[in-house]
Amino acid sequence: MLEAFWRRVFRFERRKARDGDVVLTLRRVYILPARAGLAFTVLLVLMLIGATNYTLGLGFALTFLAAACAVADMVLTVKNLAGLRLAGGRVAPVFAGDTAQFGIHLHNAGNTDRYAIRLRFGTVGEGPPEHAADVPARGSATVVLAIAAPERGWLRAPRVHLETRFPLGLFRAWSWWQPDLRVLVYPHPETPAQPLPMRGAAREEGHGEVGLDNFAGIRSYQPGDPLRHLAWRQIARLAPEDGGQLVTKHFEGGAVAELALDFAQLPPHMDVEARLARMTRWVLDAEQRALPYSFRLGHHRYAAGLGDAHRAACLQALALYGREPLP
Repeated sequence: MLEAFWRRVFRFERRKARDGDVVLTLRRVYILPARAGLAFTVLLVLMLIGATNYTLGLGFALTFLAAACAVADMVLTVKNLAGLRLAGGRVAPVFAGDTAQFGIHLHNAGNTDRYAIRLRFGTVGEGPPEHAADVPARGSATVVLAIAAPERGWLRAPRVHLETRFPLGLFRAWSWWQPDLRVLVYPHPETPAQPLPMRGAAREEGHGEVGLDNFAGIRSYQPGDPLRHLAWRQIARLAPEDGGQLVTKHFEGGAVAELALDFAQLPPHMDVEARLARMTRWVLDAEQRALPYSFRLGHHRYAAGLGDAHRAACLQALALYGREPLP
């Protein structure tokens, strides 16, 4: 029975971290003495030698009491980490060169508070600094871990390392978890910005000289907009978790200058990444100035539109151009 207990507590074999949400069972928690624990062990040995040489009953009692405290600390350290349920949170897209932030949820279904749970990406010295969290009994806590996003495309969250030394710091218990999280990294916008490729004689603010009820583009849905004006094609283009939302066709009395963002029309001497950076800048500038714009990139051909859904669809096409999506 004692042998089985030690096999459950001490797991030196490195196991592969599992994907997705997970509960940290005892089989997934590893433990070893910390530096303080090794020093404490040396102290116990010295105390035992002294008590044996001088036949001190009080010395034996003190030595065994200290050893019992160390064993209790070992069990409590493991229990401070085991039983936690880990889940991924929402991740917002970023631009290349920025920092991607991943939310990690820790749920404690037990009746005991968990203290000083430290999380970080990668191992010590490899990744960003760690973050500590306390998880109340039958409650949850959220930790945001950040990592650099150097290039466009999908960026998967690396393995998360969890560690605790609570309560006495004599032992170090840890575990690994591979969250099923990814973030979309857009191309970095070109700097300095180039003028928008406007076509036509109308002014950029969109007011011209032709008749009423001209289609001016797509904008975000506002309470009171008629249902027949909803842009169903743009709504179905992007899932809500990727930034999709209700959008409405926008009509106004004047004509607008044509703003067409066409990847094929950019100067051929520019490399692919430079052209993607320019297209990204133009998308952001057009949205900021509320100018409806059409978009063409490879097989992605979007009619003139405006709003968060149209912006997210264009930026996603730019981010994944020539890149294989994650399975």
